[in-house]
Amino acid sequence: MKLLGSISNKVNEKNSLNEYDVVFTNSAEYGIIDQRDFFDRYIANAESINGYYIVHPNYFVYNPRISTIAPVGPINRNKLSYSGVMSPLYYVFRITEDNVNLSFLEKFFKSRFWHAFMYENGNSGARSDRFSISNEEFAKMPISLPKNKKEQKAIGEAIEAQEELIKTTEQKLEKIRDIKQSLLKAMFVN
Repeated sequence: MKLLGSISNKVNEKNSLNEYDVVFTNSAEYGIIDQRDFFDRYIANAESINGYYIVHPNYFVYNPRISTIAPVGPINRNKLSYSGVMSPLYYVFRITEDNVNLSFLEKFFKSRFWHAFMYENGNSGARSDRFSISNEEFAKMPISLPKNKKEQKAIGEAIEAQEELIKTTEQKLEKIRDIKQSLLKAMFVN
């Protein structure tokens, strides 16, 4: 068991020189994506993104926005091949510990194992759509981390394989439903 703050650093690097113009969104469902892809346009004002945090590939981002999918907000990894910027409302961090497999950590944050810590140390406060936790408390989050990086990798790969199997099975099921609907229509057409 390690604390998040012992394996990561909070990113405070801001886009002060307007070096980056791609604005990211951290979606509970889709992960970190270009804001244009999510909203069909940029929501952020181009003049104000100089105060946004720079998010390089493999940086993690906590979004305090609560949803059905993410009851304490999602934590996602930037798996895009490029850097962008993220609103200062988000907590951006990078892993500094060499003995941490990023895929394993990503799967850990997709689980609900860290939610109990969030409920105990934060709250939704006056805004029911946002979760509130201080940066200092957030860094104290315990991470269940096997000591062996190979074991972390194997666990991450096993979970990813199961997710892929589920996705493929759901796609097959959808195709079978479509075929069923077509057959039913053909049976009952005059």
